[in-house]
Amino acid sequence: MTDYNLVYLLDGKIYINLTNSCTNNCVFCIRNIKEDVVGANLFLNTENVKAQDVINQLEALKDKLSHEIIFCGYGEPMLKLDVLKNVAKYIKDNYPDTILRINTNGQANLVYKRNVLPELKGLIDKFSISLNGENEEVYNKISLPVLNGAYEAVKNFIKEAVKEGFDTTATIVTGYKNYDVDIQKCIEITKELGAKFRERPWLDNGY
Repeated sequence: MTDYNLVYLLDGKIYINLTNSCTNNCVFCIRNIKEDVVGANLFLNTENVKAQDVINQLEALKDKLSHEIIFCGYGEPMLKLDVLKNVAKYIKDNYPDTILRINTNGQANLVYKRNVLPELKGLIDKFSISLNGENEEVYNKISLPVLNGAYEAVKNFIKEAVKEGFDTTATIVTGYKNYDVDIQKCIEITKELGAKFRERPWLDNGY
């Protein structure tokens, strides 16, 4: 058993924290504000995470197994794509009624230079994708991406996720300091892409 939190509980649901790495450095990111989520310190002592490490911690919490499990932690879960797929397959094989969701910045196809979404069919049910802004300028100011072309990649990822049949929601965070996002424009963009839309009002506890 590892001594760090790859699996944690939040609001009665199980979350999986695969990495602290990310291709964004969002201004509102909780890891820049506090060291824990509901008492779970999600800063990992290694990035060499194995699927079995996650499975071991998941099984230790199986009595709290929820209807939905979410890949979401202090980094971008899809940067650990192979681990994510192996863990998702284990869950689907052993707990087939469980819905699996990925909370992502939507840059995976840009990172891997291929469309990875077909690889996740049958493993992942839902995507929550951070649109974050109504244009590239706003997105870059809020998300501080390290990759060029990130905003267009995010929109394309949303569009492809819908096309592949995933339950897809685009999200924005509002109410953080003086960062203004045009909510109506984001709704229109999301509608054009075929996805659902969700506004996430900023909370002091970060979630």
